[in-house]
Amino acid sequence: MPDFENVGGAGDADARVLRHAAELTRFSRRGFLIGTGAAAVLAADMLFTRRVQAERRVHKILTVPDETAEKYFPHASWFLFPGYKTSWEEALWILNALRGALNKRGQLAAVGYSNVGLDIDEIVIAVVEHARAHQLDQLYFYGHSFGGMVATQVAARLRELHGIEVAFILLDSSPYSKYDVLDQSWFEGVVFLYESGFRFPTVVRGGYELGERMLHKDERSWGQILDQTLEQLSPIAPSSVLIQSESAYIYHFDATRFAGKLGGTKMAFIGNPRDQTVDYGTARDSWSLTFKDNMASDSQRTDGARPAHASPGWSPFVYRPVIEGLEDELFPLPSGGGKKTAF
Repeated sequence: MPDFENVGGAGDADARVLRHAAELTRFSRRGFLIGTGAAAVLAADMLFTRRVQAERRVHKILTVPDETAEKYFPHASWFLFPGYKTSWEEALWILNALRGALNKRGQLAAVGYSNVGLDIDEIVIAVVEHARAHQLDQLYFYGHSFGGMVATQVAARLRELHGIEVAFILLDSSPYSKYDVLDQSWFEGVVFLYESGFRFPTVVRGGYELGERMLHKDERSWGQILDQTLEQLSPIAPSSVLIQSESAYIYHFDATRFAGKLGGTKMAFIGNPRDQTVDYGTARDSWSLTFKDNMASDSQRTDGARPAHASPGWSPFVYRPVIEGLEDELFPLPSGGGKKTAF
């Protein structure tokens, strides 16, 4: 006898196959392509993020090629020490924005901080290796905001440990100590959490980044707030660990340890009295007093820059004349008068 039970089962299976086939025909080709494309983008983003994170586990010297600087100043270079929460890409952006002024005395390089955390010894090694590889004997340091603290310590270490004397340190709105940071409440909180072993997850950091910029709304346009917040949440942004380690560095920085240890290094402080991130007056006066033997200029201002605090990338038209004036005054070219150039 025929097995009617099995026949019925086979019929049900065939019916299910036919129903799935009908559903597939209703699934549009456009929807399929959109889904496939979205999956590919997600996979690419994950691979990109993984590659970026792997690459940025070490401190690295980033360069901006410039034929003019390489031709006329083959043994001189600027080193940009980026400010708080400044990504590798933003550091290069700053160099490109100031290229027309910086390349009048040297080549262009920046320190890319490691996402594992700030380490001064590793930065010193990276600078030394770059200087030796490119046969540099004239180093100019640009300290962007808190980067001025790092630049000063690195300069002292280079002279003490390697016999390398930095020609110039430009302090751009650099705090002299934690007391120059105007918003102490969030600053102390970040340091406390970091030193307690807590690391900010990305979802928490998003609100923190937006809130911190909203507090300084008067310094920024809404477009700048959005751009800077989104940048901090992208795969190329500095890690939360790096940012927390930068906060701890600022919190414990003691400039007096490096007084008298810079040799003949010239220093200059520039800033904006409207700065609402760092106290312009106390920072300038403190740097000038502690490094009175090195401070060559503390009167140059960046009035008109927006944001008011350390914004060479946003306001290069304000910064370039200031930098060129200091170069002409402190490092006149061999041809004579300060306004003459090699070009």
